[in-house]
Amino acid sequence: MKKMLTAYLALIAIGWTPPDKDYIGAWQRKEGSVTHTLVIIDDYFSLSSFDMAGKHFIQTQGGTCVYKDGRLEGKVEYHTMDKSYVGSSYAWKVDVRNGRLRIDEGLGEPWERTDEGQGPLAGNWRITGREQGGKMVEMQSRGGRKTIKLLSGQRFQWAAINTATGEFSGTGGGRYTFADGKYTEHIEFFSRDSSRVGMSLSFDGRVEGRHWYHSGKSSKGDPINERWSR
Repeated sequence: MKKMLTAYLALIAIGWTPPDKDYIGAWQRKEGSVTHTLVIIDDYFSLSSFDMAGKHFIQTQGGTCVYKDGRLEGKVEYHTMDKSYVGSSYAWKVDVRNGRLRIDEGLGEPWERTDEGQGPLAGNWRITGREQGGKMVEMQSRGGRKTIKLLSGQRFQWAAINTATGEFSGTGGGRYTFADGKYTEHIEFFSRDSSRVGMSLSFDGRVEGRHWYHSGKSSKGDPINERWSR
């Protein structure tokens, strides 16, 4: 047992990642002008397809995600191509080698890693408060309605969904940076309004325990002050 532990620690020291963790982070692959991104963090995934140059959003799907015996398993919580998939189970056989992710369920290969899902904001967040009339108003999930924001080390995506009905209200995503109290989003796709693609939005942000506060102006120019919780 002692020898096994020593060997395990030696592997960790040289950057080896256990197979139940090495899929975590952000992945990408290209098909012509179309970019496919896959973010897996905090037992959740989101897969999106878009043409940034053409400002064209194609699709997104996501849901819960756990690793078990070489497979990623979970339930779909949103699917813009076919909402009948919402609530259904999936199991993808996955393999990560040399920084590439392979999935055997018709999702294309290989996926190239773009980040390892590390950073102070990396996680699965849900909006829980928004300032109205000078006060932070609690926002509770009603039925299956919720707005989530998934962040890896460098990528973000928000999605407004209803897991009970399968209805999808909107999404947007791209790259982000967070340093010195400034959170900046660089929008690469936006389902509701393609004119937002290419914009960069900066907010004042801070993390306090399981809460993330950020304030600034929305893509419409409206002032916002929000609280997101893990």
